[in-house]
Amino acid sequence: MLTLHTGRTLVLSWGGGTPLPGGAVAVQGDRIAAVGTLDELRARFPQARVRSWPGVLGPGRTHAGALPAAPSPRERVHAVLKTGGVAVTAGAVTDPALRAAAARAGVLVLPAEQPVALAESGRADLAVFDTDPGAPGCPAADAEAVVTVCAGRIVHRRH
Repeated sequence: MLTLHTGRTLVLSWGGGTPLPGGAVAVQGDRIAAVGTLDELRARFPQARVRSWPGVLGPGRTHAGALPAAPSPRERVHAVLKTGGVAVTAGAVTDPALRAAAARAGVLVLPAEQPVALAESGRADLAVFDTDPGAPGCPAADAEAVVTVCAGRIVHRRH
């Protein structure tokens, strides 16, 4: 099923680019099918389910450094997902149990921190924040996301 994710504003990469009010991302499986305004994507995909989120929609983030402390590897990975993180660096997940928990959640393990952007046919890794975490004065890297979508699946939603 194709889903349109939309927020108050869409940014294609944190800390750069022009925000698109009323922007949306079409997600098919684990990939981005299209990016544009909600009206454009509704016209292109009339049968799509629409998920409207209260905040700024942008790419999921790469968590840099050690994963937060928690009682289990699963909870440590979930703590990353809560911050909009959809990827971690390899040096942070050297423990096999932690690496397995990341794999089960669909979290990417990257050799180093990399900038992430939303692009058609790219992996569907999205995060929604109350404000742009890349802008001065906005939430820190550990701010809780409204929602995190990892490889097309909602893996965290703030209640």
